[in-house]
Amino acid sequence: MTIHIVLPAYDEAENLPALLTALAQTLAGLSAPGRVWLVDDGSRDGTADVARRFAPALPITVEVHGQNLGLGRTLADGLARALAAAADDDAIVTMDADDTHPPAVIPSLLAALDAGADVAVASRYVAGARLHGVPLRRRLLSHAAAQLVRLAAPVAGVRDVTCGFRAYRVAALRRAAARYDHLVEADGFACMLDLLLKLDAVGATITEVPIDLRYDRKRGASKLRVGRTVIETVGVMRRHRKSVKP
Repeated sequence: MTIHIVLPAYDEAENLPALLTALAQTLAGLSAPGRVWLVDDGSRDGTADVARRFAPALPITVEVHGQNLGLGRTLADGLARALAAAADDDAIVTMDADDTHPPAVIPSLLAALDAGADVAVASRYVAGARLHGVPLRRRLLSHAAAQLVRLAAPVAGVRDVTCGFRAYRVAALRRAAARYDHLVEADGFACMLDLLLKLDAVGATITEVPIDLRYDRKRGASKLRVGRTVIETVGVMRRHRKSVKP
C-alpha cells in the first residue's frame, strides 16, 4: 500500500517549506510508503522551485500549469497523476498547500479507511475538531454551504462537505471515474462538493474525523471568492440532481 498526497498549489512558496517539512515527518512515521504529487497552478512566486528543493528528503513529483486554470482543474490533474500510479488498495490524500491542514491528521484519516470507509473527511463539525484563526466570513460561508447541501443534496454521514482535506480509497475513486466522464467538473472551491457527491452516488462509504485547522499559520491573502463559490456550489448541486433523476 502506498499513500499518495495530492497538493494543488497556487502562489504558496511562503507556506510550502513548513508544510512539506511536516509532511515528510508524518510520512516517515507511517508503516506504508508515501509520495507527493504537487500541481503548481501557474504560480508567479516560485512555488514549483520551492517544492522541488524537497525532492531529496521527500518523494515528490511537481507538475506545472503554464497559466492559472483554477482549483478544480488543478485538483483533477493531481488526482489523475496519482491514480495513474496507484494500485486499488492504495490511498490518496488531498490537502491544501497553504499549511492550514496539519499532516499530523493524516494517520486518523487513514485509520478511518482501515476501519472500512471509502472516504474520510477532516471535518470542522465533529467532536474534537479545533479551529485556529479562521476568519468569521469563511466560517459563515462553510456553515451556510453545509446547511444548503444538507437540504438540497445530502451526503450520508457527512456535515463538512467543502473541506478538501480528505483520504480516499483508490478503488472508490476508480468506481466514480468509471461512471462519470470527469471526476471533477467544478472550477473553484465547489470542486470538493462535486467530487464528494459523485462518490456518494456510486455508493462510497464516507465518514468524518476531527480536523485541527490551523488558519493562523497561513501566509498571504485568501484565494476564496465568496460570490463565485456560492454560484459554483449551486451549479454543482443542480447538475447532481439532474444526474440522479431516473
